[in-house]
Amino acid sequence: MVKITQNVEAAYEAEAAYGNPAASALSHLGLLDTFDPRQVEMNITPVPSIGQSTDAFHARGPIAVSLPLKVACQGTGWKALLGRAIGGTSFTEGGGTVNYPIKLTNSADSLAILARETGGDFTLVGGVVPNEVTLEADYTTGGYITLDANCTAQYTEDDTDGNFTGGDFYTEDYSAVAFPAAPSADPLLATDLTVSVGEAAATSKITIDGPSLSYVEVGERFIRLFDGTTGTNGGEVDADSSLLDTGINSDGTIDLANGSFDTLTELASTINGDGNWSCSATSSYALSSLNLLKGIYNTAASRDIWAATNMTSVFTNLKTVSLKIANNNTAIPGKSGTTWLQNYKIARGKADITLDLTMTAEDETYYDKYKAGTTIPLIRLDFGSSGSIALTNGTITSFSRPLSPGGEIVDTMSIKFRGAGDYKDFSAYAISADWTL
Repeated sequence: MVKITQNVEAAYEAEAAYGNPAASALSHLGLLDTFDPRQVEMNITPVPSIGQSTDAFHARGPIAVSLPLKVACQGTGWKALLGRAIGGTSFTEGGGTVNYPIKLTNSADSLAILARETGGDFTLVGGVVPNEVTLEADYTTGGYITLDANCTAQYTEDDTDGNFTGGDFYTEDYSAVAFPAAPSADPLLATDLTVSVGEAAATSKITIDGPSLSYVEVGERFIRLFDGTTGTNGGEVDADSSLLDTGINSDGTIDLANGSFDTLTELASTINGDGNWSCSATSSYALSSLNLLKGIYNTAASRDIWAATNMTSVFTNLKTVSLKIANNNTAIPGKSGTTWLQNYKIARGKADITLDLTMTAEDETYYDKYKAGTTIPLIRLDFGSSGSIALTNGTITSFSRPLSPGGEIVDTMSIKFRGAGDYKDFSAYAISADWTL
């Protein structure tokens, strides 16, 4: 039988630890565009011998596994990849533990990906970490929004029925784990994406004053207040061990999408209701609290946290949108049993967040910002019911507007982001998303 690509599909499972899947549940990865679960480089080194015309021996070095993966934005697979490129942050919500890509992290979240061919034959790729992901939407073609992910992996192994317990590396058994059905909904189209922009952020704000050594984290969906103390009832003051303040909410986290906190006035009133904090809002009481600039703010003294006032405006006449997260991850070779692995461990490097746009030129707004070196406070990529991504403090790093006879004038911009705030790793909020992992 001739193998064709339509006979291959893939599912994923989050790993509790790098290269250690639970083999308990699978989610469908969605519509595949590019996928190669057997891309293995053996690093074979030829060993020559004097007096012979060929290399008499071959020495095998660390096994390097990579996983090129491009999927349509369908179901949850693209969110799992994009969210892990941002990094997962776990906290308590509603009595349970949830994991949100609310900010960049310094740890590498990994997936196990199981490929299945029609009629059998499985390939398990463990320790899949997205190094660089690119979300792309093309308004000129009407095609699907896609996510292109360049991933490294710890190891890849094959089996006929999904039971890898008899293999030479993994000991997971997926033979009794139900392989999920493909998502029933169509993949997202470019027209399902709205890219809004907040150009002004110096008129509406909340002003917050907390305990000594306190700080506040503002993400795309959540605000978290850290009270600057350790222990249930206080104790030794240590900013690096600050606890979430559960006096406002039992889990220490406020959902900005909740109707009780979704305006600046409601949010300020809620925070002000805790005796440890003082908070007030400007007269723009109806402004959405989701439009606060994302970052980490030192609130040991009175601090203004600004909000973008005009997020109803959008980039008009868009042609293409490309959001890239490049993590510059570092592979750490190591030995597992008798096998040397190039990606035995993965260390997270610095992240670059870049938004590239092309659109029909209309006015000088963004060219003026580029010349002046001023920032764009907040940009939001909104996928409707599929969630949203906030990008904060964007600097236009390149701008071009070429002319062509008889054609429209097209602006091309590249924007990099660094988050707002002034405390600790505030730049982690250069990007923040609102879905669960």
